[in-house]
Amino acid sequence: MISVLIPANNEADRIGACLAAILASPLPQAPDKRPEIIVIANGCNDDTATIASDYTDMAVSKGWYLIVLNVQEGGKLNALNIGDECASYDIRIYLDADVIVSPLLIGQLHAVLNADVPVYASGTVIITQPKTWISRAYKRIYARVPFFTQGVPGCGLFAVNGQGRARWDHFPDIISDDTFVRLQFSPEERISVSATYLWPIVEGFSNLVKVRNRQDAGVMQIVKQYPGLMKNDDKSQVGFTRVMKMAVKDPIGFCVYAAVAVAVRLRNKANSTDWSRGR
Repeated sequence: MISVLIPANNEADRIGACLAAILASPLPQAPDKRPEIIVIANGCNDDTATIASDYTDMAVSKGWYLIVLNVQEGGKLNALNIGDECASYDIRIYLDADVIVSPLLIGQLHAVLNADVPVYASGTVIITQPKTWISRAYKRIYARVPFFTQGVPGCGLFAVNGQGRARWDHFPDIISDDTFVRLQFSPEERISVSATYLWPIVEGFSNLVKVRNRQDAGVMQIVKQYPGLMKNDDKSQVGFTRVMKMAVKDPIGFCVYAAVAVAVRLRNKANSTDWSRGR
């Protein structure tokens, strides 16, 4: 059976839709066992915990357990560790509170993770359509880079079985938890299922630069602190020919994407240790 862990910091506007989507999923078959959702509301100054708790009756009616933890201390990694300590099952699905799963995703993840070997899995990510033109332009290129089109990126949602979760102890105090977990597994141990989930990106140029800077800093932190994990990195570089094709096909999108990358370099903050969400 499965434990779904959702760290949530001031997610009052999103946690309801996230939970409703999970509860719309057909249940994995397991006699006398209910899957569980653990919401770890951390450092919130809004109604995240209250709104999540409002879904308790719906969860029971759908055959789920819903546990809502209201943690005073903020921080995603601390929230993940608290959730892990409370989890009842070896199969763990970790997702951000702004992710919306499709109905078949939970079941497909459970099926591939129910194995006797270490497995990392995620769904097929779909970036939601941004509201601002600049974020829409950025998205068009971002969705075509090798990180997205090859392998199993696990943006906003990744899952492991018990053998896989045993590869690390507590989540360390790092920026990029998804990179840290993904690189615990070789490319052959990562599985992408066909069911989709929706994942948003941030709106506006300055926010795109901020998040891209955090993403780059997170990867550099893994390189420096956990160099042994880099043997599992299968991300290929974008060749010159492919870059030119993207530029010709979508010059506006390419210019926006390149401008964000240049702005990040000019900021020269690759050693930042702050965590920022991917939307």
